[in-house]
Amino acid sequence: MILPRLRDPYFNYQHRRKLYVLRIVLALCVTFTLIEAFTIQHSGWALVSTIMVMGNLPHIGGVLDKGRQRLLGTVLGASVGLLLIMLPLPWPYLVPLGALAGIAVATWLTFGNRHGYSGLMFAISLLLVIGGGQQELDIALWRAFDVLLGTLVGITVTVLVLPQKATDMLRFMLADNLDRMARLYHAHTTATAAHDIDARELLKATSSLLVKQRGLVDAIHRERRLTRHELDDLISLQRRMLSTIELLLETHWNSRDGHELIEAMEGLREQQHTLARGIGTLAFQVRTGRPVDVTITPFALERHAELAANARASDGRRLFSPGGYLWLNRELARLTDDLTRRLGDLDRLPSRRLRRRAPHHGLTDARSAAVDHHERRKGR
Repeated sequence: MILPRLRDPYFNYQHRRKLYVLRIVLALCVTFTLIEAFTIQHSGWALVSTIMVMGNLPHIGGVLDKGRQRLLGTVLGASVGLLLIMLPLPWPYLVPLGALAGIAVATWLTFGNRHGYSGLMFAISLLLVIGGGQQELDIALWRAFDVLLGTLVGITVTVLVLPQKATDMLRFMLADNLDRMARLYHAHTTATAAHDIDARELLKATSSLLVKQRGLVDAIHRERRLTRHELDDLISLQRRMLSTIELLLETHWNSRDGHELIEAMEGLREQQHTLARGIGTLAFQVRTGRPVDVTITPFALERHAELAANARASDGRRLFSPGGYLWLNRELARLTDDLTRRLGDLDRLPSRRLRRRAPHHGLTDARSAAVDHHERRKGR
């Protein structure tokens, strides 16, 4: 029962906080065991490096990226420090001056780009090696070795012990967002359903996950499964879908007359419910690793065009909200279809492991549970 969960991305995602704590504690235990067993000097830096490389990064891609930068900065910084110590410099103050020059160059080269952590580690390693002016070679070598040891232990534990991939985190965040958008879109079609959910909280939670997805781009790129361009497209389409739904929520209920005209548009509600189910099905397929094969039917608005164009309130005023409301529905369907096609083109999105483990998590119904709940209440 334990072994299948070792390769279950959904289980790892659900329990990511507990597993992250487990990996941190285990990595520190491994590092402590090594430094005690082999009597490694200045061992505190090994423990510090272990926690630094794993800090606030529960997924493989983030640790690999941070670990790579840490290793690069450590090796270069230690090498420069050793070179300054070993060179027969005629003036002792040339060592700190050389260190300052090296740090200045590294800071200049890494300023404002994604390699800033390498520059930081270069400076830290260089200062650790040259020390407080003692310039002892054995101390410098031990310090550099401790940093490398701690970094390698952190990377190894993250990769081998119940690993959490940034790509899978994006997958589940995307599925959660699609589920929320399906609930919002379906619930707003009737006043009674709209009262069953907290639209503001759902919008806030969806926006929060979009921000978190943006923060995963570098880590996912490091895992070599999706390109930055593909990630930008997925996040952009989600943001535009959410903005469209938010506008729909505002447009639909801004006047009673407009609402009654929208209700009179025959077939519109069926199209909306079909689209909501399509979004929910897309969420299910993404979450369970199935091939994306949802068909999103474009909104046929021609039959409603005359009613929307001639919409007037009871006092004779022109109503523009029905026309805008119809356009927003069509735009949401278009964006959903675009997202579906983009997801369908990602060869590495389907996952056999997720499909095999889906029944163990109760993921057996391909439709959004929230949409089904509202439809059952309406007797559909």
